[in-house]
Amino acid sequence: MRTPRMVSCTAVLTSLVLLLAACGGGATPQAWASAVCQALGPWRTEISTLTARAQQQMSAETTPGAAQENLVRLFQGAKEASETARVGVERAGTPDVDDGEKVAQGFLTSLSGVRDAYDKALRGIEALDTSQAGAFYTGVEQVVTTLDSEYDKTALDTSSLQSEELREAFDQVPECR
Repeated sequence: MRTPRMVSCTAVLTSLVLLLAACGGGATPQAWASAVCQALGPWRTEISTLTARAQQQMSAETTPGAAQENLVRLFQGAKEASETARVGVERAGTPDVDDGEKVAQGFLTSLSGVRDAYDKALRGIEALDTSQAGAFYTGVEQVVTTLDSEYDKTALDTSSLQSEELREAFDQVPECR
């Protein structure tokens, strides 16, 4: 039987272990790279699939209403996939390397920007009037052009990430191959 004092000691020890772990400097480069690649792998696959579907939709002979429904669904899926990847990278924490916080934040900022770009595209498609096909498809082209531009702006600038340890980790861990 546990006494109140034993429970209290156990709680204090558990708290100390958690606190020390939190202050330990972050994940090893290999663990961090593995977690990031596990988050990004499914995201890349989903974005590729959704992009292919969007291209098919743009060339298919459908009504503006049907095209709008499909594009909304596709952009919603891309937005959700981007947020899922962002959360996965966030859960990876901070790599224990020089400028680890900057590195982690760069990944998170990039994924947040991608998510937001898809959200903006989603809202843009939803706002289009489907009563005139020509105007609708011109609007779709404008939304997609804006999406491409916003997507490019969110690209992670890896030139400022100079961690040799992380480069090696990304090259070595199986999840990143």
